[in-house]
Amino acid sequence: MRTLARTVLATAMIFAGLSHLLWARKDFRAQVPDWAVEDLPLDKDAVVLISGVVEMGFGAALLALPRERRRIGALLAAFFVAIFPGNVDQWRARRSAFGLDTDQKRFARLFFQPVLVTWAWWSTR
Repeated sequence: MRTLARTVLATAMIFAGLSHLLWARKDFRAQVPDWAVEDLPLDKDAVVLISGVVEMGFGAALLALPRERRRIGALLAAFFVAIFPGNVDQWRARRSAFGLDTDQKRFARLFFQPVLVTWAWWSTR
């Protein structure tokens, strides 16, 4: 069961990373808080592109490096925690993206992040 969960997670990460780069860049920019780029030489689009590459890397690593799965899972769980402020900011700033066009939908999405953290951790133990 863990192997299947890990494979699904890896595939989802590769898909999400590709969506950052190709068809959902505008939606992902809505999740990058203004404060995250204020003091960086990057704009929101660059953050989206970089995070997409990182997500594809996590997905590929989960598939290609089975002996490192615990370390990758811990890093992926930490990544999910690190991007959570972007989800909170999207809700607080009332920015619509990914069909999250009401405060209730944006708020409900916040409860999915702990699921991702748990999924990454559990499937790689």
